[in-house]
Formats: sequence, C-alpha cells, structure tokens
Amino acid sequence: MSRRPARSEHAEASAGTSAPAAGDRILTVPNLISFVRLLGVPLFLYLLLVARADVAAIVVLAVGGTTDWVDGWVARRMRQVSRLGELLDPAADRLYILATLVGFTARGVVPWQFTAALLARELLLLGSLAVLRRYGYGPPPVHYVGKTATFLLLAAFPVLLLAAAVPGAEAVAGPIGWGLAWWGLVLYWVAGAMYVVQASRLVRAVRAEGASA
Repeated sequence: MSRRPARSEHAEASAGTSAPAAGDRILTVPNLISFVRLLGVPLFLYLLLVARADVAAIVVLAVGGTTDWVDGWVARRMRQVSRLGELLDPAADRLYILATLVGFTARGVVPWQFTAALLARELLLLGSLAVLRRYGYGPPPVHYVGKTATFLLLAAFPVLLLAAAVPGAEAVAGPIGWGLAWWGLVLYWVAGAMYVVQASRLVRAVRAEGASA
C-alpha cells in the first residue's frame, strides 16, 4: 500500500471522466466561486448578529448553501480542477455550518445541545485526520453520505431562520427545517463514523506492513 493524500470530493467526482488531474492553478473560475462563498460567511454573521437583518441573512445563507455544488460542477465542466479547489470546497461547507451554528446558538434559533452534537462530530473527525497525518496520509475522500448530510444541514438552516424571523412562518417552516436538520445530524454522524473506520483500516494496514518488514 502506497501512502499518498486521499482524494477529496473534486478529484473523486472527476474520476472516470475526461477531466484533468488536479493542478496547481489558483486563479480559476471555480476557485473564485469558492472564494465568494467564503466571503459570504462573515457577511452572514454580520447580518445575523450585528445588523439583525434576518431576511438578508436568510438570503445569504440560502445562496451560500444551495451553491455548494456549483464550484465542483464548474471545475469539471471547464476542466479547471485544482488542488486549491479540492481544499476550498469542503472548507467553505464546514465554515458555513460552523458559522451558522455559532450565530443560531447566540440568537436562540437552535438549542446548544444540537450545536454540541455537530461540534462533537467535527472534533472526532479532526482527531481522525491528525492520526492519518501521523502515518503520512491526507484526508479520506469525501463520501456521498457526508455530502448528503452537508446538503441537508445547509438546506435546514435558512428554513429554521425563516421560522424564527418571520411571524406566521413557524407553523410550516419549523417542522420542515427541523426535519432536515435532524436527518442531516444523523447522516453527519454516520459519515463521521465511516471516516473513522477508513482511518482505522489505513492505520492497521500500515502497522501490519511495519510488523512484517
């Protein structure tokens, strides 16, 4: 078994297609899209916590969440897959989730228990990544379960904010938002468990190679 960084979502999605391997390019269209998505994170926090412009915050969050797939699609379509893009895409997703949790918890939109459950999963994943790096591996490929969980959470958050900010919307938006949120949380942990299993298998394989050498 050769040690090399595991492919991320961009590279995984382009496998088996005619898309080129990830390059060292920085100034590409998909990378610019990812940068714009990242800029939406502080804008969302400002609108939510400082300006208290909830409707504008809903719009920013909805656009940032629903465009999750755009940068990867453009990268494959325009043959501009890059190593930077492989890092920016999941980084933008996690920052949107973390920023939303911070803002929502501060505003009382979600209970702290829900936030703690999501943050605990992130800590578990960080621990697994630290172990992988110790043995010379990069992050494991993004699994479709993890992408589905991220999509559900990013879809749930603007709906939950809508339920909290718009009078009369809670009766409909509340159940929809929490349904998406709880399903997203469950799949988020399922994906986390799958990453831990992947990491443990790699570590056991390396140890077995070392013992037989």
